[in-house]
Parts: sequence; C-alpha cells; structure tokens
Amino acid sequence: MTTTIANPSTPIAVKTPPPPAPEPFRFPEPPDREIDESMTNQRQLTYTGHCHHLVRYLGNEETTLVTTDLWIARGPRPGTSGLRRPDLLVAFDVDPQAYHSTRGYLISEQGKPPDFVLEVASPSTAKVDVEEKPADYAGLGILEYWRFDETGDSHGVRLAGDRLVNGRYEPIPIVELPDGSLQGYSPVLNVYLRWEPVQGEQGMLGWYDPETGQHIPTFDERQEAFLREREDRLRAEARTEQAEARAEQERDARLQAEAQVREMQEELRRLRGG
Repeated sequence: MTTTIANPSTPIAVKTPPPPAPEPFRFPEPPDREIDESMTNQRQLTYTGHCHHLVRYLGNEETTLVTTDLWIARGPRPGTSGLRRPDLLVAFDVDPQAYHSTRGYLISEQGKPPDFVLEVASPSTAKVDVEEKPADYAGLGILEYWRFDETGDSHGVRLAGDRLVNGRYEPIPIVELPDGSLQGYSPVLNVYLRWEPVQGEQGMLGWYDPETGQHIPTFDERQEAFLREREDRLRAEARTEQAEARAEQERDARLQAEAQVREMQEELRRLRGG
C-alpha cells in the first residue's frame, strides 16, 4: 500500500470571505425642537393636517414627497453640523421611501434638490430663517423658499416667498386681499399661499387652488363630502326602492283588475249560454 504525503512546501489556497456589505447610510434622529418652535409648527402644520392635504392635492403619492422636520444634504456625510431641517419640504418625482429610510433628503440619492421648502417663524429660529437659510437653500438648488410668520414679529413680515433665478433668490410678489389676508403664488406647487387673520394680529397658513379660488380640500371637507355623497346615495336608493314598490303595487293592482275582468267575462258567457 502506497501513501502519498502532500509536499509541505505546496501552498494551500485559503478562500477569503468577502468583506461585509456596508451599512446603508442613515442620518441620526433629529433632536427635539425648541418649545416655541414646536408649538408654532403644531399650530400651522400638524394640527391643520397641511402635509396630508397637500400630498393628496398635489397627486401621485408614490413619487411626491410632502414632509417635515428631517435633514437635507447633498450626499452622505458624517454628522449633521450645518445641515438644515425645513418645517415643510415638497419634492416631485422622487422616492419617498428612500427619504424615510435615510431619515433625510439626500440630493445624491434622489437625483435632484427639493422643489419647495417653507419655514414657520418662531423667536428661537427667526434670525436663521431670514439671514442664513436663504443662502443655504439657494446653494442646494431648491427652487422656492417660503417663510410664514403668525404675527410678523419674528421674520419682520408675515408672508414671504423667494424663487431661484440664476442661482439667487428673487422675491415673489405678495399682495393684500380685501379681507386683510396676504397672498403669494407658488409656481412650483401651483397654489396660493395665504396669511389669513384669525384673531387680532395673529394669522393662520392657508393653501388655495388658483382655478377655484377655494382652499384645497381638508380632512374635514373630505369627510363632509363623503357624508354628503353617502346621504345622496342613500336617498337615491330609497327613491328607487319606493319607485319599485309603487311599480309592484301597480302591477299587482293591474293583475287583480285583469283577473276580475276575466271572471266577469266568464260569468257573462255562462249566463248567455244558460
């Protein structure tokens, strides 16, 4: 019996496992906002449901992003120093799921800057909104930057909008309406933004359809429309049922009358034959 011994000088191939796939990039969770900032955002955006109403109004929820309070950056980067978190962001033809997975808007990932951002004024953020963010948002290529201030005390104006022209922001005209509202037109969203007086010097943010002149549909209005449609449908069904019942009664009465006529005819024939 012959035993073959491997030459100890022959190298043995060792298969190196592939390196682990890198973890997908994700921004850190954003910190809590200051109390005054949180309260104004809730009054103007959260409680009113504007994000929900806008995404329904603008259409195509699979590629239209309407959101709040996460980071914007050109691409993945360590840390969040110097990054912005707009109170409201709108972007068309993007991947909303990627935005939520990343916990922020990566221009390199989405392939384009956001189309629209809005900041709601609060004393703790007003100076940055007015003095620093215009240059930051213009540098990112965001087409429109709007600012809303409940009283005008923080931003200096109640409503302001800028549109990007050749890399710089130019102001969008704001007009005063007869009821004291202030209004500006957003070409990007094709809506009118309004500062609407509610009590004293305080105002609320409104969004108006330029074709109808009416506020874009809200949850309450959609619910009312649904209830009206339901009531109209039930009334129509009741009318149909009533009409069918009347038709059935008329048919029964006609059949009964025809049966009586036949009985009378039979009786007459019997009498004549007798």
